[in-house]
Amino acid sequence: MKKKTMVYAMMFFMIVNMLTGCGKRSGEPAAVMPEGYCFTDALGQEVTVRKPERVVALMGSFAEVWLSAGGSLAGVTDDAFDERGLELTEETVSVGKYNSPNVEKIIALNPDLVLLSSVTKEHAALKEVLKQAGITTAYFKVTYFDDYLSMLKTCTEITGREELYEKNGVAVKAEIEEILSGAKAKEPPSVLLLITYSGGAVAQNSETMTGKILNDLGCKNVADENQSLLKEFNMESIVKEDPDYIFVIPMGNDDALTMKNLKEGIEKNPAWNGLTAVKNNRYILLPKEKFLYKPNEKWGESYQYISEILYGKK
Repeated sequence: MKKKTMVYAMMFFMIVNMLTGCGKRSGEPAAVMPEGYCFTDALGQEVTVRKPERVVALMGSFAEVWLSAGGSLAGVTDDAFDERGLELTEETVSVGKYNSPNVEKIIALNPDLVLLSSVTKEHAALKEVLKQAGITTAYFKVTYFDDYLSMLKTCTEITGREELYEKNGVAVKAEIEEILSGAKAKEPPSVLLLITYSGGAVAQNSETMTGKILNDLGCKNVADENQSLLKEFNMESIVKEDPDYIFVIPMGNDDALTMKNLKEGIEKNPAWNGLTAVKNNRYILLPKEKFLYKPNEKWGESYQYISEILYGKK
């Protein structure tokens, strides 16, 4: 009789473990367990966190997401201060730049969770080092709004602040859906999206953050079909495509230098002034905070900004 009772007890224990185990689908939260919250990150690793109080974010946008989820930060990279201007406590320490984080400073903070980007090679290089130091890491990939929404959901479930997912996620999604419902054109406008830097300019297609926004708003991106524009700036190809709109995002810390190079390297070309977009004053510089940096809970404002340019204010 005792033997049967022990067998039943073991079976019950195994079933409970199966029901409360980690989920296997990437990016989806799995279960809230007494010993911690478990989910699968962007690198496919199963992560378990236990009410983290000392969190380090190695990207300014990730730091902002964690704050929007009701968390606090022990360490951040410089872009959290320089680009984001986040409201951080005096105890929050800089651990270097997002593309060259200082691993010694990270470890010295004794964090119980580090948030990293799965598409940043310098972050991937820290995986084993931090693991050996006994530090829990979670990798995320955020390019589009849905990626942000997924990360925010995971973070709010870690912090136990699901109401902030509704406020900073679901409400923003509803705002975007409303904008898209009114963004209709008889003929989809053609667009050229350029990223400019000190060395010149290059086109972006619809697989980028701003490219996706334009695509969602019904635009036809000329770089989707003419992919040679993704490799180098080609005036002949641009003249041939002759887009209805040209959108420009300045990259780099020196906007003045970027715009000077744009004028000297591109705008001085006689063919440039003959483009339809330029002649119709549809050659538009986009603000970096909305279209270069991840807008997070202000993603709806980025959609609204482009929508008003294309279709006017509603």
